[in-house]
Amino acid sequence: QVQLVESGGGLVRAGDSLRLSCSASVRSAGGYATGWFRQAPGKGRDFVASIRWSDSRTYYASSVQGRLTVSRDNAKNTVYLEMNNLGPEVSAIYYCAADSFGSGSYDSAEYGCWGQGTQVNVSA
Repeated sequence: QVQLVESGGGLVRAGDSLRLSCSASVRSAGGYATGWFRQAPGKGRDFVASIRWSDSRTYYASSVQGRLTVSRDNAKNTVYLEMNNLGPEVSAIYYCAADSFGSGSYDSAEYGCWGQGTQVNVSA
């Protein structure tokens, strides 16, 4: 069972940047994909980005394309989500999740393991 721990959230101002981290406690994440999702108050959990560990291929939601970058550090079994020029509309709890099939799917149902989430609040 993979365990995921997110970190890096917080309260920032509009225009600031944040880098979220997702550390995975797994011996080898080679066959996995890690996805980032976010959930704003009163809304569903939306796909943000994902990265496949097998080939580092990345996927982004159209709403964030060009504003976020997902990357990974093999040695640390950690995936990062770099967010730039933040606006209040991205305030949410950000979750990372592991997909053992390694597809990097947009569908949250494909991810069997989730972290506890990290809160991001962006003030205007």
